[in-house]
Amino acid sequence: MAGIALINRKDQHKNIEKMLDKIKHRGPDVKEIFANNKISIGYISIKNENSRIFKDENDRYICIFDGEIYNYDSLLKGLQNHNFATELNGEIILHLYEEIGPECVKYLDGIFSFIIYDTRENNLFIARDPLGIKPLYYGKTEKGDFVFASEIKALIEITEDINEFPNGYFYTTEKGFEKYYVFPQDPIDYLDTEGIIEGLRLRLEDSVKKRIDNKDIGVFLSGGLDSSLIASIASKYKKPLISFAVGVHGSNDLKNASLVADYLGFNHIEFAYTEKDIKQILPTVIYHLESCDPALVRSAVATYFASKLASNYVNTVFSGEGADELFAGYHYLKKYKTPWDLHDELKFITNNMHNTNFQRVDRMTMSNSINARVPFLDYEVIRYAFKIIPSIKIRGKDKTEKWVLRKLAESYLPKEIVWRKKEKFSIGSGTAFILENIAEEEISDKEFLMNRRQKNGFEIKSKEELYYFKILNSYFNTDAFLKSMGRSRSLWDNQIYASEN
Repeated sequence: MAGIALINRKDQHKNIEKMLDKIKHRGPDVKEIFANNKISIGYISIKNENSRIFKDENDRYICIFDGEIYNYDSLLKGLQNHNFATELNGEIILHLYEEIGPECVKYLDGIFSFIIYDTRENNLFIARDPLGIKPLYYGKTEKGDFVFASEIKALIEITEDINEFPNGYFYTTEKGFEKYYVFPQDPIDYLDTEGIIEGLRLRLEDSVKKRIDNKDIGVFLSGGLDSSLIASIASKYKKPLISFAVGVHGSNDLKNASLVADYLGFNHIEFAYTEKDIKQILPTVIYHLESCDPALVRSAVATYFASKLASNYVNTVFSGEGADELFAGYHYLKKYKTPWDLHDELKFITNNMHNTNFQRVDRMTMSNSINARVPFLDYEVIRYAFKIIPSIKIRGKDKTEKWVLRKLAESYLPKEIVWRKKEKFSIGSGTAFILENIAEEEISDKEFLMNRRQKNGFEIKSKEELYYFKILNSYFNTDAFLKSMGRSRSLWDNQIYASEN
């Protein structure tokens, strides 16, 4: 875990310090700054005996990195005549870049945002991972200098020109932005169901295994299908595991998470929060989230509590994020008339998680200084998921969501968890309805009607969104980044769920 910052101008030590201070939660222990007569670069990370500003053997290149590279060992075997100053997997990027230049990014299996600076040519090479699991933003100052940072709150210290660095792109000084990753679509596989499930099992187990190391690892456990399946697989390869569950007292998530933890033999830790707790931490959540989207804020509250709880015990957690997008977990997806329309929608929402659910998970875990790993979003799992015929993702007279994933999970989990009806984290934890009621009390009909359309054209869609917007606006000039703010498509789920229950 780390935070990065860059100003393409000399003698910006104080401004880099200001930027890093705003994101010190991303790496509270170590701060490093490099500056010459052309550029200023800063980096924060967790405590480590080695430098995290990587330099090549000839001091030509400087690299700062946020993320994890899972194929480090494989890449290392293909490199020759390089001296590694650390055992950190991010250093592989620097030496791979030395050998093959910008093409290096196509060989990385992992989550990342990184910057490489060529001190000899005064050139930059900057990249973000294909899905945008790790954040990065950029802008220009009034003087025309480029600035980059991990979070909006750092960038806005220097400029109000806030843009999200696009996922699956790299940037070079010579050519600007170039796309390097195209979302995969292999031919649809018409294997029998058993064959499809076995292929999915192999890939998902491999994804979990490659993300396990010697660190203290825990699992977020909501008692839903996704987190429970990841937890079950992880328990085969890592012992002991601690599971963490949060929710309002008596919520479905707390009840089902406890059931799963007992079944898998976890050391299970839970926290039941109240309406008072939600009100108290809501401004902190929105500040870190950098969004007022209701669906994100609702789930972010529960994710924040889970991250804060986990941070007392581990520095890394597994999350079930991504399964709903890959395997059709949201209720609104049942409205699509053909499997191919559904398939297109799944590809769209998966490719656009960078400023919705990824943003939520990254900001809430990093605000509590822990890492999150998301095995469902492994590149091979994604590739395989979109080879699966879409008609077995939502299946049957009742249109059971994530049908194929449930069939896989039958060999890992109790039946009542496998076939538990989908509940979004905010609903299963009991958070959504409390927040909705709070917003109803805080925002009058008149205030909503007067403020639903902002001067910059941003349209606020509900009282709840206005309530969150006011909090967000108290921390930031939101005009600077509303155009980059993600807005969830699945808020309809709350309405569908309420009508069905």
